[in-house]
Amino acid sequence: MSDIGRFKRADKAYSFDDVAVVPTRRTRALEDVDLSWRIDALRLACPLIAAPMDSVMSPATAIEMGRLGGLGVINLEGLWTRYEEPEPIFAELGQLDDPMAATRRLQEVYAEPIKADLITARLAQIRGSGQPVAGSLSPKNVEQFAQVVERSAPDFFVIRGALVSAEHVSAGQTPLDLKRFIRTLDVPVIVGGCANYHTALHLMRTGAAGVLVGFGGGARNATSSVLGIEVPMATAVSDVAAARRDYLDESGGRYVQVIADGSLGGSGDIAKALACGADAAMVGTPLARAAEAPGRGYHWGAEAWHASLPRGWRVKFDQIGSLEEIMVGPSAIADGTMNLVGALRRTLASTGYTDVKAFQRAELVLV
Repeated sequence: MSDIGRFKRADKAYSFDDVAVVPTRRTRALEDVDLSWRIDALRLACPLIAAPMDSVMSPATAIEMGRLGGLGVINLEGLWTRYEEPEPIFAELGQLDDPMAATRRLQEVYAEPIKADLITARLAQIRGSGQPVAGSLSPKNVEQFAQVVERSAPDFFVIRGALVSAEHVSAGQTPLDLKRFIRTLDVPVIVGGCANYHTALHLMRTGAAGVLVGFGGGARNATSSVLGIEVPMATAVSDVAAARRDYLDESGGRYVQVIADGSLGGSGDIAKALACGADAAMVGTPLARAAEAPGRGYHWGAEAWHASLPRGWRVKFDQIGSLEEIMVGPSAIADGTMNLVGALRRTLASTGYTDVKAFQRAELVLV
């Protein structure tokens, strides 16, 4: 705790750039490393979730993500559930280079109402492929469309926002009661983002299967610059992992998955997130570089098209390879943006761990 002048005191917090994983006295063979991840009844080959962002996930890329061993989450309030044929809109957005013009156009196209029948159709398309099904809504749209999602029987329902709390207080409207809502659903829920111990503990008490840590990809810097809100991710993940440990004792053995969601630009960041205590990582930026990504190299989240207070620009990336190459290789780039699974496997092997749960005990140093 440090003094900020005479009135305020503040904790020191650390980002992923501030920490590094320390190797142990032994190494392991790559084939001995098990990256599989189990959440609720679903077992995945790797602990990677594709972020529910229109620039990354379409029904087709969600299916491909599942085939590659991860979990694809489709944005149920995105262009795929507002338009029967959204591809021409993606093509148009891909031609807009001016940031202000792009923001205005994003606000226009996202003003189209969400359609319940398209939510059903998109989730059914993924279900028909035999791959895991997951869809995401922001808290403000959850109650309106929850029954539509539940009837579609997804494997997971993701409630994702830049800042999510278990208790929203309002003098003018009846807020969403997450604890009551989640406990009435037959679908397991992943909820977030949060960035501190107490918020995470309250979210775990709602009955959620997993908690998202962070403010979601590119929203982090925008949330900081527009709202002044930010918690560096290494500290945030560690604090939420501590909440998971204490809730495990409090609940008599109920384990809630901690999922890092933000500041994950490449495989090294993912490894650090797991070493800080995360069980899995929700990634957006690395997947936006895939040739199949709907954004055609542009990447944006919900905060970029807010009708009155946009909090982030579209970001332009080079498309460096297929989704398969970015996930499982082979890599042609040595910067951690391709073969995310292979890099994570090598990190565990190089530091002497055979699974993610053991790797959470890895030693870290400040750099």
